[in-house]
Amino acid sequence: MKFFLSCGKGLEYLLADEITALGCQRASATIAGVNVEGELADAQRAVLWSRLASRVLWPLAEFYCDDEDVLYRSVNALPWQEHLDAGMTLAVDAHVSGDGITHERFAAQRVKDAVVDKMRAWCGDRPSVDVDAPDLRLNLVLRKGRAILSVDLGGGPMHRRGWRKVQGEAPLKETLAAAVLLRGGWPQVYADGGTLLDPMCGSGTLLIEGAEMAADVAPGLRRHGEVPPTRWLGFDTAGWWRMHDDALVRERKGRGALRHAFHGSDLDPHAIRAARENATAAGFRDAIAFDERQAGALLPRPEPRGLVVCNPPYDARLQADAALYAALGEALRHAVPGWRASLLCGSQALARATGLRAQKTYQLFNGALECSLLVCDPVKPAVLAPGEPRELSPGARMLANRLRKNLRALKAWRAREGVDCFRVYDADLPEYAAAIDVYTEADDPDAVWLHVQEYAAPKDIPEADVRRRFGEILAAARDVFGLPRERVATKVRARGKGGSKYAQDPGQAQRDERIVVREGAARLQVNLFDYLDTGLFLDHRPVRQRIAQEAEGRRFLNLFCYTGAATVQAAVGGAATTTSVDLSATYLQWLADNLQENGLGGYQHRLVQADALAWLEADMGIYDLVFCDPPTFSNSARADDFDLQREHVRLLQAAVARLSPDGVLYFSNNYRRFRLDEAAVPRFARCQDLGAASIPPDFARNPRIHQAWRLRPL
Repeated sequence: MKFFLSCGKGLEYLLADEITALGCQRASATIAGVNVEGELADAQRAVLWSRLASRVLWPLAEFYCDDEDVLYRSVNALPWQEHLDAGMTLAVDAHVSGDGITHERFAAQRVKDAVVDKMRAWCGDRPSVDVDAPDLRLNLVLRKGRAILSVDLGGGPMHRRGWRKVQGEAPLKETLAAAVLLRGGWPQVYADGGTLLDPMCGSGTLLIEGAEMAADVAPGLRRHGEVPPTRWLGFDTAGWWRMHDDALVRERKGRGALRHAFHGSDLDPHAIRAARENATAAGFRDAIAFDERQAGALLPRPEPRGLVVCNPPYDARLQADAALYAALGEALRHAVPGWRASLLCGSQALARATGLRAQKTYQLFNGALECSLLVCDPVKPAVLAPGEPRELSPGARMLANRLRKNLRALKAWRAREGVDCFRVYDADLPEYAAAIDVYTEADDPDAVWLHVQEYAAPKDIPEADVRRRFGEILAAARDVFGLPRERVATKVRARGKGGSKYAQDPGQAQRDERIVVREGAARLQVNLFDYLDTGLFLDHRPVRQRIAQEAEGRRFLNLFCYTGAATVQAAVGGAATTTSVDLSATYLQWLADNLQENGLGGYQHRLVQADALAWLEADMGIYDLVFCDPPTFSNSARADDFDLQREHVRLLQAAVARLSPDGVLYFSNNYRRFRLDEAAVPRFARCQDLGAASIPPDFARNPRIHQAWRLRPL
């Protein structure tokens, strides 16, 4: 059974790891949540033990929905007598997007009406509404015409732990506090005998959450008191109490062994009083030591190892102050130089203001406020990493600033489209002629790799200058992304007798290593080091998105399929069948691996090793959706010579002949001097030049990176 855990943005991969550690076999991160495969017991365990999930949603029904009448009828058709009694109370939360239904409160009202009317028709009585503490809380998600109606197994927001008596001016949610602690490695730090320190503790959230982790206290143990989290009739109440009793046993054991390793301070005496009250309510009055002190006045800690956590002020109400962040950084370097630090800062600029060197940075959200989580280990490094430049050259600093500017410019688009792999730089500064692509691993958003391709320099540029500038490119990129040398793949131009030649960096060893990245709903394997191409052409992303959106129920053909990224997108998008043709056995095996990576296989996905043009002219199949992205030239010994400019009319005519009456052919190529035969093609197809629509924003500086057309039969 599949169910869903929602969470704050930026916590998805942590939550996927957490739910897997709780026993679920498969969990995949998506935007603001995790899709999980498991049993009802797994979902109930998440309600009790997840520190990061906001809600646990157990689906009751999924259906097509384009207006309020369909919503009402679909919900009313469900057997509600199996889910609640007439004497119970009910609440509905709704989240909608699209054109059919646009108001969330209205959607929730229609769901409530459908349930109430069904129960009244069944037994003559109806449940009442209780928006604060209902017996059954339902959750509706309506997006792109598809509705999912679920039971909220936790009965409401799960960040509430049941101990908070007083909150500060800008309280930190407990789920986000857990993420700050986990990213800082607190469980391992505590297991190794370390201490937890919060020099701006506010109402004590980070310290209390850290103490609960150390004491093995289930975060949902006291959220609901002595009643289960929901009275849904499908809930396994007996199983819940067994888990609950086991959690009590673990808590007693954990509290009994807890070390007094928690220290908090704050300048505000009211905050200290609130923190003490909350710690007492949570049962940690004697375990956490509080004192009234400015963060800049921290005294050196005697413990050799520990974790300092902090949520300095940064929102509009508390007036973020870069000088405060600088003072905090200086105090930490003095007081705890050998410790780890996990600091939730208001922005990257404020994080940099601390002056601390980040081991990693993470993008998190405190409600709607975007934050930067800065993780350092240690707070004050003794020496720079071997071989790392002590200071960027002026040119490298200029390039680093451009990279940061580009990242900011692309951020909103990347967040909106869910783009993890993208081009961040494309010879923006002419003297630094290279393209830099970012690849993020599918299962770890913090595992970032760079692919740097050098462009040919003019012949009048001395080779020494070319090498120096390329070194500055690498130094700037590593500085901006905080990456070691082994996570940067380089492809360089080598000058030889025949002129410039594009090649792998001769100093870069073959690694035979693939990483898995995400594009939309698809998982794709790329190899950044061993080939000139990585296995994924990033500039073709918009065309692949079109294919994924149009593939459902259709017969898909991929000519010159390469590693099959378009095939995987079609298959993930619900294609009835896929056929992929390429002459290379290496590429076809790569495609097979990509299909397997997505849990796809079987007779409906056909892989054909053949000369694509010859196979196409002999094939008698009919296809609804075709993708054709041929090479510019090919002179393989196993096939006839191929010249795209010379053969493209023949190729397109053969492909259109294989289309169903309402079929679509997407044709693209990367030959900059290619010219479509605009006289011949209209004789057999309606042709639309996709133009700028096929160029993604990260390739806007290079609009001739490829050309693309959409063809339909006459």
